[in-house]
Amino acid sequence: MIATILLQAAPASGGYGMLIPMVLIIVVFYFFMIRPQVKKQKDQKKYVEELKKGDRVVTTAGIHGKIIDINDTTFLVEVDNGKIRFDKSAIALDASKALNAPAAPVKS
Repeated sequence: MIATILLQAAPASGGYGMLIPMVLIIVVFYFFMIRPQVKKQKDQKKYVEELKKGDRVVTTAGIHGKIIDINDTTFLVEVDNGKIRFDKSAIALDASKALNAPAAPVKS
């Protein structure tokens, strides 16, 4: 009787039954969450490094302006009523790219 109870309590499979789903969850998490975020950060850094005087930008706060001076970590941006200094990380990548994109040719 005791041998029957002990045999029923013993796990039938090895410890790999739970390991495979955990590995799959980590792989899916990496490809859908971590990898795209790292790529976006690289694109943001590359875009900010390529900005030059005269480029129009939009900040993360929604302020539109034109770059008039560049330092190591900041931009001096000219807006309608004056000049404001912004940190380079305050430039919104998507909005600034759309603002500086060349106009599409007009079909006639």
